[in-house]
Amino acid sequence: MSNKRVIYILLTHSGSILSKCIKTYTREPYSHVSIALDHTLNELYSFGRIKPNNPLIGGFVKEDIIRGTYSRFPNTTCALYSLEISNLQYNKLRKEIHKFKSEKEKYGYNLIGLIGVMLDVPMEKEYNYFCSQFVATLLYNSGVYLFRKSAGLVSPKDFRQCRNLELMYEGKLMDYWKEEKLYYSSIV
Repeated sequence: MSNKRVIYILLTHSGSILSKCIKTYTREPYSHVSIALDHTLNELYSFGRIKPNNPLIGGFVKEDIIRGTYSRFPNTTCALYSLEISNLQYNKLRKEIHKFKSEKEKYGYNLIGLIGVMLDVPMEKEYNYFCSQFVATLLYNSGVYLFRKSAGLVSPKDFRQCRNLELMYEGKLMDYWKEEKLYYSSIV
């Protein structure tokens, strides 16, 4: 039995107003980061829109490619990366995610933190995160150290440039989902 597990980092650009603003400022291809515990992206978590039709209320979300916010943006582009971690780190990560899931109503979106990234000054508020800050915090709290900076300064670019991550797929998110669905329905 292997003592290693694989997790996944999903970078996306949906084309929403906020994602377009972030992309314009950063000149990066991706403006959002999520973490997945499976390559089918059924267990996909981040900080973003709580309700797909309301961009103003954000917080901790279990993202759903088919029925969630991504369904409103069918041309979402993505890059999916894999990362091998130890069983101990994986178990800590699951506990961290469970903590967010069980107390999700107390978390909010850290919009001011995005300004902090622009100013290179972490602006952290308890129970508030933006997407890349959330994923970096989960990893740090699980003993996975990919970056030498505060989680409040980590951006999608940092994940894209991280040499510890292995690129698995790049293209349209819906195309990836359809390929995975076809593959798994053919072997079941």
